[in-house]
Amino acid sequence: MKRIGLYGGSFDPVHRAHLALARTALEHLMLDELRWIPVGDAWQKPRELTPAADRAAMVALAIEDEPRFVLERCELERQGPSYMIDTVRELKAAHPSPALWFLVVGQDQYGQLHTWRDWRELAAEVSFAVAAREGVEPTPGDALADHPHHAVTLPLPRIDVSSSDVRRRVAAREGITDMVPPPVASYIDRHHLYRGHPGS
Repeated sequence: MKRIGLYGGSFDPVHRAHLALARTALEHLMLDELRWIPVGDAWQKPRELTPAADRAAMVALAIEDEPRFVLERCELERQGPSYMIDTVRELKAAHPSPALWFLVVGQDQYGQLHTWRDWRELAAEVSFAVAAREGVEPTPGDALADHPHHAVTLPLPRIDVSSSDVRRRVAAREGITDMVPPPVASYIDRHHLYRGHPGS
């Protein structure tokens, strides 16, 4: 049975911690493929995201050396807010063969899954693969803890990189080659991304 991982996020921009978690998921879950899913309309994000075409292009550059990584554009092409349950339904419908589906999430997301649309159905459709830092066991929010679901832990070494850090450093005209893959750094420079206010 095929083992498929789903990894959603704004990826604004994609950075080395994203890649470390993705590679951990490949190995720990023995995945046949991991689909990177840049969000389209991020209904939980308070700020405007970088255009979808740029975020997708940066993900494509970051993952080009790993054949098991796949750029999934379904949320970018779907109208309206991006809900993971809609993505899972769409991808499962397009892949009728039996498969095991894993949704890769961080501890913060795992603790807030009860705020996601149709989270109970999502819990029935996928196994959650939760990033754990420094040996701390991930814990679900109270609602999810009381609801049947399957979760596995992904051991992740501490990597102090975030997309907001990258954006701040670009805005301050500081280097980012230690934070993002070289092709992504080149793309950001060529397309003049993140040069405005650090929160932009």
